[in-house]
Amino acid sequence: MADLFSDAARQRAPSVAPLALRVRPTTLDEFVGQQHVLGEGSAVRLAIAQDRVGSMILYGPPGSGKTTLARIVAGATGAAFEELSAVSATVAMVREVLAHARERLGAHGQRTILFLDEIHRFNKAQQDALLPAVEEGLVTLIGATTENPYFEVNSALLSRTQIYTLEPLADDELVIVVARGAAELGADVPDDIAHRIAQLAGGDARNALNILELASQTARAESSALSTEHVEDAARKRPLVYDKGGDAHYDFISAFIKSMRGSDPDAAVYYLAAMLEGGEDARYIARRMIVLASEDVGNADPRALLVAVAAAHAVEHVGLPEARLNLAQAAVYLARAPKSNASYVALKEAAADVRERGHLRPPDALRDAHYPGARKLGRGAGYVYPHDDPRGFEVDHLPEELRGKTYYRPTGSGEEEADDGD
Repeated sequence: MADLFSDAARQRAPSVAPLALRVRPTTLDEFVGQQHVLGEGSAVRLAIAQDRVGSMILYGPPGSGKTTLARIVAGATGAAFEELSAVSATVAMVREVLAHARERLGAHGQRTILFLDEIHRFNKAQQDALLPAVEEGLVTLIGATTENPYFEVNSALLSRTQIYTLEPLADDELVIVVARGAAELGADVPDDIAHRIAQLAGGDARNALNILELASQTARAESSALSTEHVEDAARKRPLVYDKGGDAHYDFISAFIKSMRGSDPDAAVYYLAAMLEGGEDARYIARRMIVLASEDVGNADPRALLVAVAAAHAVEHVGLPEARLNLAQAAVYLARAPKSNASYVALKEAAADVRERGHLRPPDALRDAHYPGARKLGRGAGYVYPHDDPRGFEVDHLPEELRGKTYYRPTGSGEEEADDGD
């Protein structure tokens, strides 16, 4: 009885499946986007066509075609195709797949391709279970992940796979996807509405089709033509692809810092907004701004550090969402401030000398002379107190071995007066 119901469910599934599943491409010619990976004559396209796909990891945002590409491989290969989701798969399930793969190879000489969706969800033990089979060629692994594999996948497994990065689909590519969905639905979608859906989809083909399907259903229920209002209502909010613990976390904070360093307040505010909308920790953002205030602004505008620290205090005392304003004010200030990394360079060069030459003793004139007997050891001898004798301002205070060395070289930017060389 259970099998009867299962068979019936399989037969009815296509009619109730989401639009994205119904129009999923089945061949490379139908696949939209990712020409940098799948263009004519590319290694991956030729490998799929010639049924010699090697182990690979497909890395990209949701809706970029990772699972679709794996299914295309499944339809094109003569190898057995096994599919697991790392969300629910166990080590026992992986070992069962590997056992079947060994049986096929031994009995019939048939290869096995294992598609592992969400591979970043596998822990170290689960990934280690795959390693011998991939290494000896027992299975060809195709992993799919939205997380940076260099953060999430064992280095041993990475070294045995090729990593292909899939990009969010461009608006013109999403328009093609929308047109296919419209044909499946039998809906009339004007060009301006198709482009609006593409804009709202955020580079995600699945999301574009979901918006189209819901908007079309709403229009049909109202017995009206599909309109921009239907699309806006179906989309509600543009999807935010931001992972606080992975690639986006590092990419956006890097872009934020480099925008302020490059004196681009517009870009700085945009990346700040993107991080805050994505749920990034405001305290982390504030800490990075404090570092930038000294590293990249420095004494060209000494107030920059005060502004950054004040913004960090505001985050602690006011909290979000109001502290967003404080962070934005500080980001704009830091971006517009004159820039100097003279203090940063000075510290880096001094630290290099310390690491290379050790802790060189200060001259006797500068050493502590407060304790009894210090004078007998020569401590403090010859020290010139500069407030009493201006010659004290001309003394080279570095250790003898470093006399004449210059670490701090003012840039002349902003309030940082350039050294006149005298």
